[in-house]
Amino acid sequence: MAAKREKIHFETVEELLGAPVTKDATTEIRIDQIYPFENHPFKVVDDDKMSDLVKSIKDNGVIVPVLVRPDDEGTYEMISGHRRMHAAKLAGLTTIPAIIKPMTNDEATIAMVDANMQREEILPSERAFSLKMKMDAMRRQGYRSDLDPDSDDERPVDEASATQWRRKETAQIVGEEAGLGKSQVKKYIRLTELIPELLDMVDNKHLAIALAVEISYFNKEIQHAIYVNYKETGAMTKEQIQVLKNQTNLENATKYTLKQLLNSVQPEIKEAGRLSFTRKKLDQYFPKNYTMQKRQEIIYSLLDEWKNRREGADV
Repeated sequence: MAAKREKIHFETVEELLGAPVTKDATTEIRIDQIYPFENHPFKVVDDDKMSDLVKSIKDNGVIVPVLVRPDDEGTYEMISGHRRMHAAKLAGLTTIPAIIKPMTNDEATIAMVDANMQREEILPSERAFSLKMKMDAMRRQGYRSDLDPDSDDERPVDEASATQWRRKETAQIVGEEAGLGKSQVKKYIRLTELIPELLDMVDNKHLAIALAVEISYFNKEIQHAIYVNYKETGAMTKEQIQVLKNQTNLENATKYTLKQLLNSVQPEIKEAGRLSFTRKKLDQYFPKNYTMQKRQEIIYSLLDEWKNRREGADV
């Protein structure tokens, strides 16, 4: 006789969906009473997934309540649920189920980061700023992890060394909770030092994280020069960055000097084929009685003028 199968029982929809189960009471709150978390690092985008979420809310309502904390003004700061609240607005709802939980600033930051780290897709910039926010919050809390008593490492005695030691330990703990190594956490946090244009390139997979980390050690002016040169030439290589790193007093370099340094190792672009113009195309710009020789002379003259303007603008 076959063994009787034991039924699996889920007490709540949240448990069924794999969402965190909480015993805190749920309250319906007006959406206009809730404001976003300050400096929330995770983007809320109107993409296909948002459209699916809006449809789900229209059909079933908001299944998993958002998490908020009360303030002294009778309103609430969103901790977890920015996408759900945005979708609820688009679905036409005026209230949303919420768990109200008093928290300190640092507790709220850690809770916000931990909740959003469960998402399937996280941009490098989102991960970078959220990890930094969590580490800063843990340090302010005085969080530290004592070294293993069996370890050969000695605990530092001076305050400067102790600060570095605590930072190292916090990075390790944050990494373990996020499924990352300590060195990975530090690399991600370095991305927060990039100018927005370069950080967007990282998010769009046009700039490798390893190279972006190297660039992050330059000041904003040099980073901007690197970005401008990339927009003009299409080149941003580790060889170019190494040339800059090898320079002394780079902070005092002019835009022209930076451009010269970057272009000194710019890879030669090799493309097969020839550049050609059809007569029909050229007839749009030249009188029909102009010979091909005359047209060529004008084209070269205009190119020389364009080149001189570019070089003059970079000085």
